[in-house]
Amino acid sequence: MSFDFLKKLSSAGLLSDEPTDLGYVSTGCFALNKVISGDYTKGIPVGMISQFHGESSTAKTVFATHILRESQKAGYYSVLVDSENAYNPEFAKHLGIDPSKLIYSAPDTLEECFQTIEDTILAIREEDQETPIIVAYDSIAVSPSKAEFEADGYEGNNMLGAVRAKSTGSCLRKINPLLRKHNVALVIINQIRNKVGVLYGNPETMAAGGKSLDYYLGVNLKCLSNKSTDLLKDDKKNVIGIQGTVRNTKNKVSIPHKECEFKLVYDKGLDPYHGVLKMLEADGHISRSGAWYSIAGTDKKFQSKDFIELLKTDEGFAPLRNIMGVTNV
Repeated sequence: MSFDFLKKLSSAGLLSDEPTDLGYVSTGCFALNKVISGDYTKGIPVGMISQFHGESSTAKTVFATHILRESQKAGYYSVLVDSENAYNPEFAKHLGIDPSKLIYSAPDTLEECFQTIEDTILAIREEDQETPIIVAYDSIAVSPSKAEFEADGYEGNNMLGAVRAKSTGSCLRKINPLLRKHNVALVIINQIRNKVGVLYGNPETMAAGGKSLDYYLGVNLKCLSNKSTDLLKDDKKNVIGIQGTVRNTKNKVSIPHKECEFKLVYDKGLDPYHGVLKMLEADGHISRSGAWYSIAGTDKKFQSKDFIELLKTDEGFAPLRNIMGVTNV
């Protein structure tokens, strides 16, 4: 079979260039990186839309903040589109963000948010054609469409809701091709709300975007945390953080329907090592007998309370560091 006709199509400019390999930006959490990309060091794919969704107070914004921090550490451009007007420079700085290197904006409407993202990408590319750009949009759930923004009493207006869904689809169709072309990762934060009056089936629904957003997602991550049982408390019973689970409900870069645990201490941020021990055990690299763990193929034994320190410093844990693809954790 001859494929000479492909050369003719290429010379006529009818074929696009071969797709390049995806880049990634770490989430700052080894286990979450593995859930998303299949690799402990990679994380969010560049060139795609990734979404963190969940109920309120399930660490969605913190995940986005950590991704922006990791993008700055990697020398990438970090962009925050803050429709919630919730950005706190001091807290972000506490979590490792350099505010002087963060490109920040707070548009009013859904359309303005996506237009700001497009304008920012194109402005950067006028000066720099290669360095990856990481954009966090927090959050699409609270961004009204232009029609909603200009209308009085739009809450509960189904017609305006339909206009919003249509606007979301139009914005996504426009922004999606730019991501791969210009080496951009777009991280969208969304909320889950419950439909009123649902007696059977799942009452949960996405606050914004609907099916059109789901269609464009490369990675979709659901953040779960029980607000009564997953609270972290100190010795004085003061709440100092939360723990929970991130579930991968859609994935175009690795195996879907994987999940990992996370732990957030409010004044420290996400624990980068939380969930790694359980994941290594699930993959057969570690076995457990009672309170003791052992590394496969070695006589090295340890307890869970010592795992992180040993992983960092003990030469006997080099096989695990090699599996994780890290030399310095």
